[in-house]
Amino acid sequence: MSTTDGLSAAASFAVEAARGYLAGKTCVVLTGAGISTDSGIPDYRGEGRTPKHPMTYESFMNSTEARLRYWARSFVGWSRIATATPNRGHRALAQAQLAGIVTTVITQNVDGLHQLAGSTDVIDLHGRLDRVRCMGCGVVTTREHMDKLLAELNPQVNKSADFEFTPDGDAEIEAFDGFRFPNCESCNGILKPDVVFFGEQVPTATSEAAMAALDSADALIVAGSSLSVNSGLRFVKRAHRSGKPVVIVNLGPTKGDSYALAKIEANTSLVLDRLLND
Repeated sequence: MSTTDGLSAAASFAVEAARGYLAGKTCVVLTGAGISTDSGIPDYRGEGRTPKHPMTYESFMNSTEARLRYWARSFVGWSRIATATPNRGHRALAQAQLAGIVTTVITQNVDGLHQLAGSTDVIDLHGRLDRVRCMGCGVVTTREHMDKLLAELNPQVNKSADFEFTPDGDAEIEAFDGFRFPNCESCNGILKPDVVFFGEQVPTATSEAAMAALDSADALIVAGSSLSVNSGLRFVKRAHRSGKPVVIVNLGPTKGDSYALAKIEANTSLVLDRLLND
């Protein structure tokens, strides 16, 4: 049975319980791919999806073939990220941040939608897909510039074809015959999207800033993350050890459920505004 706002009776009850736990407290919010699905960006582990195996750091850095496959897929899929717009969940967090209820948004996403929604204190835990970094000289360029270079090298590619996309902005295709990709224009080094690949460590400064934000807040909300990787689960464990309330909003189980005072089994777009801004 659903309520008038689309939530089940159980989810509505969990929201009200969570509001009690969070009353009068400042919150840090950790977000994952589930908050962006309503913006048209798919989730790796969402219900009904076949699990994907994203590019690893080792493969990307050590294999020219792997880099070719990545950039061919990304060249087609980038438009899905570039044209995505924030949804109700993103906007709810921006509004709560403006009101001082949410202090910091720590996101595992690389899509930049929190900033587009108006959030100002955002820690991009896994980087940003709209930037490209040279692994040789460290120069950072825009993904838009990279797209221009790829287009010049590959005029034969049809980017309008219908492909399945992933949350990291690449398409489920095999590399095109004859596809070419550039190296750094300054030093000829390897160009890599400025995101943390699987098997790569979150930069120490980023991790420390996120932990400091959590330590200075009163509570933690997890929104749209299964917490399957330790980079997210460690925040839940730290909050729990510190006695801070943990509230999780996610469709499906998470690895942090046993640490949560409230688990809300619902879409983040339906929950976050009611949880934080009513």
